[in-house]
Amino acid sequence: MVPSRQHNPLLAIKAEARVMSQTEAVVNLKPDIEDLVPSEASARHSAGDPANASSFPKVLRSRLENFFSDGHISPKADRSMWRKIALGLAVLAGSWIALYVFNPDSWKFVAVYLLGGLAQTFLMLNIAHDSNHNAISSRRSVNQALNYVFDVCGINSYMWRILHHRGHHSCINLHGEDDALTGRRIFRFTPHEPRAPWQRFQHIYALFFYALFSLDYVFLRDFESFFFPSHGYLKRTKHPVREYAILFAGKGFYFTYMLILPVLLLGKSLLLVALAFVLTHIIVGLTVSLVFQTTHTVDSTYFPSSRSDFDNGVFHIFATTADYATSNPLVAWLVGGLNHHIVHHLCPFVCHTHYGSLTRIVKQTAEEYGVPYRQNPTMTRAIVHHLILLKRLGSEA
Repeated sequence: MVPSRQHNPLLAIKAEARVMSQTEAVVNLKPDIEDLVPSEASARHSAGDPANASSFPKVLRSRLENFFSDGHISPKADRSMWRKIALGLAVLAGSWIALYVFNPDSWKFVAVYLLGGLAQTFLMLNIAHDSNHNAISSRRSVNQALNYVFDVCGINSYMWRILHHRGHHSCINLHGEDDALTGRRIFRFTPHEPRAPWQRFQHIYALFFYALFSLDYVFLRDFESFFFPSHGYLKRTKHPVREYAILFAGKGFYFTYMLILPVLLLGKSLLLVALAFVLTHIIVGLTVSLVFQTTHTVDSTYFPSSRSDFDNGVFHIFATTADYATSNPLVAWLVGGLNHHIVHHLCPFVCHTHYGSLTRIVKQTAEEYGVPYRQNPTMTRAIVHHLILLKRLGSEA
């Protein structure tokens, strides 16, 4: 059975739906029914039965909403989330206090410095990402304050929010619009992009360039997005003067505490500090890149050629997104629930500590309606399937 056209398939908590902007909500595109809803589904459900593929988005939305309303649960941060916030901030602050109190030598300095880098990675994935989706608190000021975790980690929070919301959530895997598919001619992330000869090796050199991801963001990407934008929506945006001030102030603060103060106050050699700095970014870059790349650019996901490929955002999300390691609570705890990525796109304004329960609802409902649910059992398998896709895209015209 072919689902009927849905014009506003927002799948979010009712209390949040009223404050969502159009670009932050679930995308509203036309589904490729043949790929997204298999013929077996229509065989199981009759035309008069409400339990058919066309009612899937409504039923799924209702069940996700009922999880919170029936259990009297807030979709925002619970106690476990606030403990994560406290832990991440404490480790970051503690690592830098330890550097200045104990002034460790050589490799001990590098080890404590790297501990701070691990804390930054944890904070970006677990706190900054949620706060930029206003998922931590119903009070916008709380989310805005925690947004600056990105700036503390060297990445401009204002520009990240624009690129992530307008340049990803509203156009998942859409060539020319999804910022996450920007490969800078180094990578070919979508079959709709022209192939370069050197990209036949992209599955081999991928991890090397992923290790440089955060260095690129800190030194180049933010400035390019402000002053030399490539996306049309950035070119049309007039950024507030305040955000330019925060850009330079944030970068200045970051470079000061990460590079300058250890040399001036602790007497460390510039070479040692630079080594610790680069190693930190290798950890951050590899971790963040692989956490996100394995959710959309794997060999089982779909890459729409235009917005006309879908007329329902729910089916768009299921076609372009894959979960991984959803039965492993440690992975979810470390990566901020981003392994539960389908739920994240369905309910972006919900705190990630609820994702495990919501994913079980999504899996059950998708199976009931015959809608393909893409997943990999472990993060390792997700990385393998990401590299398989890179190899395929690098070889095929």
